[in-house]
This record gives sequence, C-alpha cells and structure tokens, in this order.
Amino acid sequence: MPFSSLAPPLDVELRPDRPALLRVDLRADAASWAAEYREALRAQVTEHGALVVRGLGLRDAGQVGAVFNRLAGPLMTEREAFAPREVHGPGVYASTTWPANQPMCMHHELSYTREVPGLMLFACLTAPEQDGATAVADAEEILQALPTALAERFEREGWMLTRSYNDEIGASLEESFGTDDRAGIERYCRDKGIDFTWQADGSLRTEQRRSAVVRHPVTGRRCWFNQIAFLNEWTLAPEVREYLVDEYGADGLPFNTRYGDGSPIGEDVVQLLNTTYEAHTRREPWQAGDLLLVDNIRTAHSREPFTGERQVLVGMGEPRRLADHHPEASER
Repeated sequence: MPFSSLAPPLDVELRPDRPALLRVDLRADAASWAAEYREALRAQVTEHGALVVRGLGLRDAGQVGAVFNRLAGPLMTEREAFAPREVHGPGVYASTTWPANQPMCMHHELSYTREVPGLMLFACLTAPEQDGATAVADAEEILQALPTALAERFEREGWMLTRSYNDEIGASLEESFGTDDRAGIERYCRDKGIDFTWQADGSLRTEQRRSAVVRHPVTGRRCWFNQIAFLNEWTLAPEVREYLVDEYGADGLPFNTRYGDGSPIGEDVVQLLNTTYEAHTRREPWQAGDLLLVDNIRTAHSREPFTGERQVLVGMGEPRRLADHHPEASER
C-alpha cells in the first residue's frame, strides 16, 4: 500500500540486531507531530515490521492515548483476553499482568480472534531498571526458518486454542467477552466461530481453530501468525505447569494449544518454536518516553523478564479480518 505525506522524510536507523529506530528532537506537541508524520511512520512500519520512536517524551496516559489515536484512529476494545489488564482510557491498556521474572514469549496479539489488530502501539512511561524489552521477530523469517514438514503441517491443519475459565487464573468471563451473561457469551462464541461447553460446575470451556500461516494483507507475503508456543503448557515455567496440572488436570488448564486436528503438541516442538524465535529476535531496551509501533501480522513481539518498576501502555489499532485465518470447525 503506497503512502504519501507532505512531511519531511524520516531518518531511520537500521541495525541488524535491533528494530528500526527513529530519533526525534521534538519541539511541538507529540500528538500533533504524530498526526503530521502518520503516513510516513506507517510506511516505515510496513517496510521494517517495527519502529521505535525515541524523543517524544511521552509522560502520561492522556498524552499516550492522543498519540495512539492520531496514528491508528479509533483503538480496538480488547476481547478474548487471556489475562486482565488495567484500563487507562478508551483502547489504552496497561501491559498484561504477568510475573516480572517470567518471560512472555513471542506471539502475535489476539491471533486467535476473528478480527485481529493490524497495528500494535506501545509507549513506555517508566523504563525498568534492567531488561524488560518488548522484543520483536519477523514472521516471514520465522516461517522460512522452521522445518519444512512442521511448517507444512501447521499450514495444512492450523492450530487449536483451548481455554478453561475459572475464578482464580486468567481473565474473567466479563473481561474476555464483555459480559458474564450466559446467553450473551453463547452469542459471542457462535458469531466468532468458537466451540463452547458449559461444565457441570458452571464453568466454561472453549475451543477455536485458526490458521497458523496467513498472507499479509498489504504485502501478500506468507507469515507465521499465531500464539501456538506462547499459550502452550510447555512454555510455562515447570513449577507453574506442575501446579496447574495438579490443580485443574491436564485437560482443564486455563489455556493450551494443539495441532489443528486436536492432537497434542509435544514439548520438543514448543522448544523448537521458541528457539527459532530467539534466533531471530531483535531488541531495543526501553527508555522512558519511547514509542514502539509493530505490524502485528508481519512481526511477533515478546516481553522479557525485568527488574524494577516498568510501565508500558498498549493500544491495538487497524482491525483486520484475514481471509485465510478462519477455517471452520466443520473442516477438522
């Protein structure tokens, strides 16, 4: 998709082991600057997959929300969240609640939903003392690097996400579906291609099958696009997995992933996926005031462990319904 802008061209730094970086010496309001350079910034994200903008001096949620809206238009309301988030304004969220000493491995945000964010926006208000980067990895490179037989199986079958909702771990029904009304949840699931079962204790179990490989809506290139490794039991820390299996049983984990035909994914496969991600990871340590823009379809992102306080706000924009992302349950 071509972009045109009357704004001066951007002088972006390209480095092999880090995301593209733009340094600005801002002498105007950050939201006004974002509006002026929107098309040029989006062109850079399309070209490079991710872009760090340094020098905007982002300081509070109101300013961040204004910048996000100038760049992405109306922000998405998160649905089907796997963990709760603090809301800082319409479509502006805190990072997902997750232990600071545990990584959130590479994934594409909400890749299991019918309507996925095309653009992820991150803003750092407080940088951690150490580590804690929001790292990125190119989904085209990941697909090319995976063993052919494995990639072809996932491309042929897709992947399945299973969820078991409970009151102790993960997002609540209302946080995930926007309501805790049973009829409303059932309507949502039918509309979004989610199989659901109400358990004897009143809890909800869901399954949804999605494509693991999609074509980018702008470039047409094939991308590894999913959360197979991130939401799989074998990515959890061993002590966490052991506790959850003991507490809820192997089939009652809060979330897990399978091959599209429903068969389990082995620990070796999950380790291979995470190792491949790591080999293609690019990271830039956060500085307070930074903005990070990520093409959510072309580029996976992660959150690395950290020490100290870390405050990163998140927005999701440019919703996409990918034509090749929603195989029907009847195809299994």
